[in-house]
Amino acid sequence: MVTVNGEGVNAAGKTVMQYIEEAGYNAQRVVVEKNLVILKKDELSTTVLEDGDTVEILNFVGGG
Repeated sequence: MVTVNGEGVNAAGKTVMQYIEEAGYNAQRVVVEKNLVILKKDELSTTVLEDGDTVEILNFVGGG
């Protein structure tokens, strides 16, 4: 089980990018922190989520 934004999700074994896309986020508009480390955009497709990981996804929204 992986904790994403405070909720337990079954995402172990997926890359961060896979999870972002499946969850409906726009990868160009998010910042991802995994286990207190902010990931670079090029790390999203290579970083694999593991049981016990804690992930925070910040989604930027424009407005005006």
